[in-house]
Amino acid sequence: MGKKIDMTKGKLGGKIIRYTIPLAITGILQQLFNAADVAVVGQFSGKEAMAAVGSNAPVIGILINLFVGISLGSNVIIAKSIGQGDKKQVSKAVHTSIIVALLGGIIITILGEIFAPEVVRLLQVPDEVFPFSVKYLKIYLLGMPVILLYNFESAIFRSCGNTKTPLIALVVSGVLNVIFNLGFVVGFGMDVDGVAIATVLANTISSVILFIALMKTDLSVKVSLRKLRIHKNVLVQILKIGVPAGVQGMIFSFANIIIQSAVNSLGTTVIAASAAAFNLEIFAYYIMNSFGQACTTFIGQNYGAGKNERCKKTLKLCLLQCAVGTVTICVLILIFSRQLLSVFNTDPDVISVGCARLSYIFFAYIFSIWQEVLSGYLRGFGVSFIPALCSVLGICGIRLVWIFTVFGMSPTFETIMQVYPLSLGITALLILIVTIIIKPSKRYFASNKSS
Repeated sequence: MGKKIDMTKGKLGGKIIRYTIPLAITGILQQLFNAADVAVVGQFSGKEAMAAVGSNAPVIGILINLFVGISLGSNVIIAKSIGQGDKKQVSKAVHTSIIVALLGGIIITILGEIFAPEVVRLLQVPDEVFPFSVKYLKIYLLGMPVILLYNFESAIFRSCGNTKTPLIALVVSGVLNVIFNLGFVVGFGMDVDGVAIATVLANTISSVILFIALMKTDLSVKVSLRKLRIHKNVLVQILKIGVPAGVQGMIFSFANIIIQSAVNSLGTTVIAASAAAFNLEIFAYYIMNSFGQACTTFIGQNYGAGKNERCKKTLKLCLLQCAVGTVTICVLILIFSRQLLSVFNTDPDVISVGCARLSYIFFAYIFSIWQEVLSGYLRGFGVSFIPALCSVLGICGIRLVWIFTVFGMSPTFETIMQVYPLSLGITALLILIVTIIIKPSKRYFASNKSS
């Protein structure tokens, strides 16, 4: 199922697009799981249930992003090994990744079921929303093993240039997710528990489809049940790259939790508006993120194959194509923002606040383009700690200081939104400066020649 893209030969521009488009659509469909939850409960269960689903997004993000980052470590190791032609190392990394996903998901599920109420309390969710939020979070976390498994399986396919197979699996499960949502909420009269169960079932289906595909594939990433175990040396390499990337994602989500707490303090209307807007702005984010992942994988394979010039060209093309794609989707969403927001909730106040949020966020995405692609470029060479450190300082640090100082003096929605372009702009500048100083292409290829 699906064919790999040869990243080390031929013209790069078209191959990057072929790789990125299915990846971006896959990310968008994943977000549609949550968007479908928000839309269904918003239309059929009211603002409180809708706010409950939306307020949980940063919490879910901080849990998932750690292991999505670790899966990126798998992506880099597998891609580099493919470039080097080391099939044995590829197999070890693939089977180690599967076990890490399942064990990580089980651990998160257990901890989540124990501490869900305390986590929701930290978000300062209004009393009328609190029981809905706890119920949704507990059910959602039951599906963490299959959710993480899907993300690791997708990373395995991406590492060899196959982004279509994860997309096919997600299209199937995405359609079923919408059907399950409507069936549980409209048909059986459930609220947030119905959409949470639907999401878990849909993710189970997508992960099973990919696992079967990995067992049947003719590619070097083929999975065998008897080979499933953790290889210590490979795990160390994956964690060396993946943990900093995961921490970066967690920090990003942690900063969003702080911001979500501030948003929650402004009332149910603002919470609902932010939830609706988030499910639109994330579409543009996945365009950027996909080009960042494409940059990582193309760099990884070409670095492994010793092709320096293709690494340099990959960076330039990813920046240009990412800018064009991101700006296009942002403009389209802004033009139809009111109509799109009304899909989630028809309250005029919710729509008005949602439009304001989209304007701030999309302006900030100008800087995110640089942040995502340059971070992906550095990770392709195995440089993962530095982008994470820049994010700690530029995103988490600034947002924490801003919320506890500026927002404290002027507790308005506009004050919250102003921190997005400020923090992302500084982070992008830090990563750009570091990239210029390090010059990874020159340094790492020189290192390879000397060894």
